[in-house]
Formats: sequence, structure tokens, C-alpha cells
Amino acid sequence: VQLQASGGGLVQDGGSLTLSCTASGIMVSNEYMSWNRQAPGKQREFVARIVPGGHIDYADSVKGRFTISRDNTKNSVYLQMNGLKSEDTAVYYCRAWNPTYSVPYWGQGTQVTVSS
Repeated sequence: VQLQASGGGLVQDGGSLTLSCTASGIMVSNEYMSWNRQAPGKQREFVARIVPGGHIDYADSVKGRFTISRDNTKNSVYLQMNGLKSEDTAVYYCRAWNPTYSVPYWGQGTQVTVSS
């Protein structure tokens, strides 16, 4: 199983980025797919999740600004990030899990840096 995350970069305060996570070895439509992030000196935290039935959850800190979506034909999950703030600066990780797993799968992370 591989999760390939991409799309990170340097953006100014208020800007936008779209992250992509393309999976191989699993079908994203069958997984609890989530984006998580880890800022320097902080613990990894939940950002957004889409589950097999399509239900979506967001962390309060990103509601109204970030949108998670899934394209089953590309076996990929996306995170559209608008209105970026300096506090969104972090490494963003894609995660896949379902109840048959003892541990989740993680992608390699993609750096998002928001400059003020």
C-alpha cells in the first residue's frame, strides 16, 4: 500500500492550495481517508475526513475554509485549502484506515508554508 501526497508549497496569507493523495494497493472508496497535519513542535492533528459512505468531518479550525473530496476514478483524495493562515503551516499527511486494519496507512507528507 502506498499513499502519495503532493501539492504542498509556499503561499501567502489568504492564498489557496490543493493537496492530492493518490493511493495504490487500496481503494479509497473503501477507506476512511483523512488529512492530518503536524506543525513544528506540535503533535499531529486531525484536519478532515471522508468515509466510505461519503460523510465528511472537519476540524473546527478549518471549517468553512478547507474542503475534502474524493475521486474514485483516480483513486485519490484531495484537500482544497482556501483562506490559508500562518497557523496552517505544517506538514500535511494523508491517512487511510478501515476497521480491518490494526494500524492505519500514512503517506509521506507534503509541506505547506503560509507566509504572513
